[in-house]
Amino acid sequence: MRRVVVHIDRLVLRGVARGDAAAVSAGLRAELQDRLGGDAAVAALARHHASEAVRAGTVRVPHGGGPEAVGRAAAGRIVRGAGS
Repeated sequence: MRRVVVHIDRLVLRGVARGDAAAVSAGLRAELQDRLGGDAAVAALARHHASEAVRAGTVRVPHGGGPEAVGRAAAGRIVRGAGS
């Protein structure tokens, strides 16, 4: 089994209250763990160089989704942006 280490140097969240940062982070972490658990995701990420940045772009969250849903949606965009 391969190990995937993801470093997020900077996460910019416009429109998210400071008090929601921990919940957004928890959602992001949980979704990245779920999505990067398979070999296909690992292979896709392995094609990227450590110096590359992944720009997630606009993240859409269903109305009333809450801060954890923001983190999960951001993780989905990050993974898609990395080419998996």
